[in-house]
Amino acid sequence: MNNQVPQPAVDRMVEPAGHAVVVGVTPGQDELVPLTALAWARAAGATTMHLAYADVSRYTVLEHPDGTVTHASIDPDTGDVDWQQTAEKLQAQLDGVLAGAGVPWRFVYLAGRPDRALTHLARAVDAAVIVVGTRAPGTAAHVREMIEGSVAVHLAHHQHRPVLTVPLSVVDWKATRAPW
Repeated sequence: MNNQVPQPAVDRMVEPAGHAVVVGVTPGQDELVPLTALAWARAAGATTMHLAYADVSRYTVLEHPDGTVTHASIDPDTGDVDWQQTAEKLQAQLDGVLAGAGVPWRFVYLAGRPDRALTHLARAVDAAVIVVGTRAPGTAAHVREMIEGSVAVHLAHHQHRPVLTVPLSVVDWKATRAPW
């Protein structure tokens, strides 16, 4: 029995031209992430941009062939209104940022771990690349990343598509105490 995970290889490469771009988005995220993805999509002649938010407070019940999912709340006492409000807020945010984009796009609400959800979507739409932003600045985001790990790093290690990471905050080299 062969339990090996398929590895990146030339025959698994997806040519950028004429393929989709998957973009991980979050509420209140800097517009730099979708705009960078848009610039890459235009340059590569992408067919579509799929901007997706993965809600970690929900789990996937069923994955659909188009990359969308049927999902439910992890907490049975939570009403189903919260996720719909988040989806509406993100849709409005993206409508404002991507007005007149010139590349067709859609917003997709996913559930569960962001790396797994974005990987599922990328496979479903045969994406050439996945675009994500770096973590938000601040101590809380830093602690969360230390515990959960970086979405970009998880993506880079667990699927074969290239991951474009958009820097949202940089640290002065002189301010770091790292040995390198």
